[in-house]
Amino acid sequence: MGEPQAAVASIDERPVYYILDTNVLIHDPNALLNFEEHNVVIPMTVLEELDNLKSGRNALAADCRQAIRAIDDILGHASPEEIEDGIPIRRGEKSPPQGSLSILMTQAPDNLAVLPTHLNDNKIINDIALLKKHFPENRTVLVTKDINMRLKARGCGLESEDYQNDQLVSDIGLLNEGYIEFQGSFWDQVDKVKAEKKDGYNYYQVPRSGPLKDICTNQYLLDEEGFTARVVEVQDDTLFLKHLDHHRLMEQEAWGLHPRDIYQALALDLLMDPDIHLVSLSGSAGSGKTILALAAAIEMTASTRQYRRIIATRSTQGLDEDIGFLPGTEQEKMEPWLGAITDNLEALHYDDEDSESSIDYLLKKVPLHFKSLNYIRGRSFQHSLILIDESQNLTPHQIKTIVTRAGKGSKVICLGNLSQIDTPYLSATSSGLTYLTERFKGFVHGGNIMLQGVPRSLLAEYAEANL
Repeated sequence: MGEPQAAVASIDERPVYYILDTNVLIHDPNALLNFEEHNVVIPMTVLEELDNLKSGRNALAADCRQAIRAIDDILGHASPEEIEDGIPIRRGEKSPPQGSLSILMTQAPDNLAVLPTHLNDNKIINDIALLKKHFPENRTVLVTKDINMRLKARGCGLESEDYQNDQLVSDIGLLNEGYIEFQGSFWDQVDKVKAEKKDGYNYYQVPRSGPLKDICTNQYLLDEEGFTARVVEVQDDTLFLKHLDHHRLMEQEAWGLHPRDIYQALALDLLMDPDIHLVSLSGSAGSGKTILALAAAIEMTASTRQYRRIIATRSTQGLDEDIGFLPGTEQEKMEPWLGAITDNLEALHYDDEDSESSIDYLLKKVPLHFKSLNYIRGRSFQHSLILIDESQNLTPHQIKTIVTRAGKGSKVICLGNLSQIDTPYLSATSSGLTYLTERFKGFVHGGNIMLQGVPRSLLAEYAEANL
């Protein structure tokens, strides 16, 4: 390893360095492409961590390999001197390169280290501190998903920030709920309306203005007088609404299940619509996400035969490590993790004379496959209904990987609770479920509903509010 001064001298003319931590590249393997004209720096310690994590068939290893390939694609056959100088980042054949990528080769000697060198995080902070010491006129920014590492960096006088390129909302309260509720009558909010009757439904054209200015396709409109409508088309200055009878919504049925409130009714309306290919349901524990999705999935698979099979999967902390050590086949390994699915199967047949026989009959009739996220990459599921439970624990990159597995004639249903994120480097605003909801809010074949209340039990409702 060369002297620190020689290693960093090659990038002293660049005013800003964004130094990426390992967790950023795992969170988004293409993160280094998202800093536009700025200069991205990868510490050697980060490359070593990626190398240590790249082996295996789990999702973490796959993300590490993709990040390594992205770095290699930019660096190519450049010499060590050119890499230290910084290789221009090209984002397309026709686009001129913007910014650069370089490797931070420094390794602060013990007498210059600001933190003990027994931790990799400390090594990265020490190297950034040495870089800043030699070139104080340039701005150096550590980008990491690790809150504690950001705090340590600030304690050492270094600038640090979270990776926010894929955070589409700054406050989870701004997240699209899938519906807008109006006080009083909805029609008091509308200046003019044009109505027509078609296919047994009333359709309305209303101006896109005021509280309706930022509305999206497949959002619902509710008022205190019982009016319910779904936005079926959005034009520059006009909205097209489909009136939905409140009584008919509440009388919907999926495999014997009826909605308990209007929000569940809206969710069931989206789930059962053959023209909707992506549905995301969020809400607190016990709000009915899983049982609604499962009942609709069985109805559309066993009764109407819209889909050939149900693929059930979930994200869970520890899944990548644990699945290899559980006994049995992939199906048997996944069953403990997908207990919510089997629990809700039992709930759907709780009142049957012989519920166990009913469930066995159903499982023989309906192809229900439990799949690990680790083995979904590279697959393509045709004419399948894909249930993704606990999707709040997925990164935006992971959610993209899974949703793009949906082949011809398939439907994806994402379920999650943004207040129960178990992944250390994710928050409600950076969750893949939030990213998906925002990215698809203008998709004419997609919709989302944020369920309300806790119908599971009075105990669950009180616990959700008070614990």
